[in-house]
Amino acid sequence: MSYQVTIEPLGTTIEVEEDQTILDAALRQGVWLPFACGHGTCGTCKVQVTDGFFDLGDASPFALMDIEREENKVLACCCKPESDMVIEADVDEDEDFLGYLVEDYQAKVIEIKDLSPTIKGVRLAIDRNMQFQAGQYINLQLPGIEGTRAFSIANAPSEAGIIELHIRHVIGGAATSYVHESLNTGDDVELSGPYGQFFVRKSDEKNMIFIAGGSGLSSPQSMILDLLEAGDQRTIYLFQGARDVAELYNQALFESWVKQYPNFRYIPALNAPKVEDAWQGFTGFVHQAVADYFENKCGGHKAYLCGPPPMIDAAISTLMQSRLFERDIHTERFLSAADGASSESRSALFRHI
Repeated sequence: MSYQVTIEPLGTTIEVEEDQTILDAALRQGVWLPFACGHGTCGTCKVQVTDGFFDLGDASPFALMDIEREENKVLACCCKPESDMVIEADVDEDEDFLGYLVEDYQAKVIEIKDLSPTIKGVRLAIDRNMQFQAGQYINLQLPGIEGTRAFSIANAPSEAGIIELHIRHVIGGAATSYVHESLNTGDDVELSGPYGQFFVRKSDEKNMIFIAGGSGLSSPQSMILDLLEAGDQRTIYLFQGARDVAELYNQALFESWVKQYPNFRYIPALNAPKVEDAWQGFTGFVHQAVADYFENKCGGHKAYLCGPPPMIDAAISTLMQSRLFERDIHTERFLSAADGASSESRSALFRHI
């Protein structure tokens, strides 16, 4: 059984299978609704139902409040139709977004390596090439783990048939624990993608500031490599935040890019370096490194932020105080179920993707 869901103001109708979410059906049919986390914790994919019956699904009470539920608002990433429906969505089309169709893939693990004490690099060979924009992510299905988990793609789109992931171990997290403790080279896994609307606005001529924390480095790494491979001449700044030298992974790679590409700048920041690190670089949080480097004058740039919500919120505040406007700041928050359990995880300052 399937249902017809009409999306206004586009006037587009999609077919949604029984037990399929509206968002999943839309992405697989080339209709890109606004969304971010994909699992009911952020509220980005909120839409208004004007006709029809539905199952709300597992939407966080903080992402979808009681009064919104009473007003027939739903989260497209959780909502499953129980009849034909009509919804109203705030669809903001961007000329730089390519909108590749979401598809399912079979994959084999071809490499696992320790990037840091808490982050593993996993490379997957997929059964056919996936078209994606640098900055997007995939949903990974692991053996014996209920549901899928979202991980950003770290390699450039030019590397055909390969998906590279940077996966941080979340204590108590079933999926990340499996990756760090049980996953082996040669294992078969399933994934779907590409997802996400975090991408470089290549039509904008401004120089670019990338700010990354932890495994949030994966998307900026892909985005920057894609730009450098294409011969982009704009100045590209990468600010990488970590706790200490051991957690500052891929430092040698970025330092090699500095030597190879005259327009690339790399500024690492450690907030708690160890004595044995003999750290000579910036000491403090990554958003403080940005303020220090630009002397609180970030205007005239495009900024791309990727990492945990506290880092994103601090960086947004710094950038806006440094004369960078909201329209030039784009974010990808690494949200977990724990983040969705508190309204404090959502910035009151900013909600632009």
